[in-house]
Order: sequence, then C-alpha cells, then structure tokens
Amino acid sequence: MKQQNAQWLCCQLGAREHYAVPRALQTRGLLRELITDLWVRPGTLPNWRIKLRGRFHPDLADARVSATNAAAVAFELKAQAKGLNGWDLIGKRNEWFQDQVLTHLAGRNGNTDHQQVTVFAYSYAAERIFKFARGRGWRTVLGQIDPGPAEEQRIGSSERAPKNYWRRWRAECELADEIIVNSEWSRDALLKEGVPATKVRKIPLAMAPPRDAVVFQRTYPSTFSAARPLRVLFLGQINVRKGAAQLLDAAQLLANEHVEFWFVGPKQISADLKHDAKVRWFGAVPRSRVDEFYRQADVFILPTLSDGFGLTQLEAQSWKLPVIASRFCGAVVQHGRNGLILDEVSGESIAATLRELLCSPERLAAMSQESKVSEEFTLESLALSLSHL
Repeated sequence: MKQQNAQWLCCQLGAREHYAVPRALQTRGLLRELITDLWVRPGTLPNWRIKLRGRFHPDLADARVSATNAAAVAFELKAQAKGLNGWDLIGKRNEWFQDQVLTHLAGRNGNTDHQQVTVFAYSYAAERIFKFARGRGWRTVLGQIDPGPAEEQRIGSSERAPKNYWRRWRAECELADEIIVNSEWSRDALLKEGVPATKVRKIPLAMAPPRDAVVFQRTYPSTFSAARPLRVLFLGQINVRKGAAQLLDAAQLLANEHVEFWFVGPKQISADLKHDAKVRWFGAVPRSRVDEFYRQADVFILPTLSDGFGLTQLEAQSWKLPVIASRFCGAVVQHGRNGLILDEVSGESIAATLRELLCSPERLAAMSQESKVSEEFTLESLALSLSHL
C-alpha cells in the first residue's frame, strides 16, 4: 500500500543513472537519505583517483548521504588481490553492499520504525535489504536494471549467471511492493517470468543535458569523404549484449566507404581489427572526457540485443546527435525524426542504414535538429512518477 508523503531511503551501489532516482526525490523533498558505497566530493582525491570522481553529484550536495568509502576501497583491493572477477565478483560485491546497508540501517535508523518510509534498491543487491525493511513495516520499491532472465536467454551467453543469482532475484521480486522497469521491453520480459503485472511500473530513465550541450550547435559537411568520413560513435561496454559483434561486421562490410567507427568503453570481446584504420578503439575514458566524443561524432549507435533502457541514447540526444538503435531497449528514437530504428540487429542491417546516411548528410542534419531530451525523460518527469508510486 502506498504511504502518502513517505520519506525514501535510496540504497544504491555505484553511480547508476548518475544518481537520477535520489536526485529526483530530492527535488520533491522526499529523499530521507542516500546510502551508497562511495561518495567523493570534488577536490578530496589526488589525480590518480580520477575514476572515483564520478561518485558524487552536485544536485545532492545538500542531501543526507551515507557512504563507507574506506570499506568500499578495501573491498575492491581485497577482491583484486584474490583475483575475483565475473559472476563471483558481482555476487560478493552485491552481498558486501547489503551488509553495509543493513549495518547502517540497524545502527542509525532505528527511530524511523513508526514513520512512513519507502526503501528503494536496485535489483540483485536488494533481497536482504527488503527483508529488513518489511520487518520494519516499510514499503519496498525495486529498481529493475535489466530485463532479467530473458536477457540471458536472448543473448545465449556461455557465461550464464549462477542459479543462486536468479533465485535471489525472484526473492527480491516477491519482497518488492513495486517494481520499476525503464522500458516496455523489460516489462514484457518480467511478465513472461511470472512477475505480477500489478507490481510492475514502467518509468523511463531521466537525463539532464550538460550546460555546454544546451548551446551546442552541430554541423555536417555537404558530403562525406576520405578526409572527412562519417563518424559513428559507440559508447559503453563493448560486448556481445550491446551488439558490438554485429557493429564490427558492419565495419567490415563498409570497409571501402567513407565511414569511421569509434568504440569508446571497456572492450569485452575478442576482435582483431588493430590494422583497420576505419575502426578506432579509445578504451574506457574518464567521465570528464565522454562529452567530447558526443560533440565530435556524427551519429550515435546502440545496436543492443537487450538493454533495460540504454541511457547513452539520452546522453547522445542531449548533444543533438541522431541515434540509431535497436528495438530491444527504451523507446527513445522516433524513426525518421530524431534517428533510426534498425529492422534487425545484424551487420547487414547496420551497414544498410549507414549507407543511407552516407548519401544524405542533410538527413542527418535534419534529424540532429529534432534530437533532444524530450519531456518524458526529464528529471522533473521522473520525480513526478516516483511521487505517485
């Protein structure tokens, strides 16, 4: 049952969605506390800790935030020393975070037992938090980060999640009073797994454009050439799920065309294209450098096989980039207006779509004019949706 004017406790491992949920709640005065693993205020770390600088957001500078920085760093160092990786690391990190949250809730929030409280946590790190919350009579809201087991089945990965991973997820769904999904694709996937439709609420992600992006003006050449090729940007984890293999197939098919592929993010697939000048690998870059790739690219592509939403679509749109996306993520692209939707995720389909754009830079320019973060994906819209849960 919804508790009117309930104060929210947000339990968030990592900087997912740039802290959009707690930020949205803060604008409505509904955020009681953000409980997270790392919270690093600007100027508190030397340069070699630059990767941690994204673990803060100015919108939450005045919010109550609890983080166990020392314990979080210690966990990561110990995990690295033990050689933990893959599902083993993911599982142990999720359990470690829940330990930290439960210790904090038991020690510092005992006086909230009789208050109206909603506890929010993301999937796969929520089970024991929700058990504690329900024991206190608090409402529980699960933020589902992906389409669940259906995604694994669709991708057909050889490294499947342990059975216990999905057992805990089903327990989270049982314990949740409400489950937030970010796309129709995720909603359908959860319903097929037997999650009650009455629990599932579709609320899209939110994106506030950077200040520089608001005034940015994008231009295109009259024609693409060897000196000025079409710059196709892929940004994110370079893996099977994101459709990276199909994008590389398209690069091979377009080897003789004036097109250049930029891959920005951690490489998680094997691809021997080091000598292909048309494919550029930038690797993982600091958050502070991401915007320069959005500025310099001509089109953004997300040929994902499955995504809970795909926040990079909104990031690209904030920089007035046309977006090419698959149908297996959040519905951000309006086909032919602000981007294009692929008929299928294949090298042939991607190559055909890019060939069309190579021949018509003016079409890209027109879609760029319409590419922006629409009202339904704003922080204000997210805040309104959360307040009505």
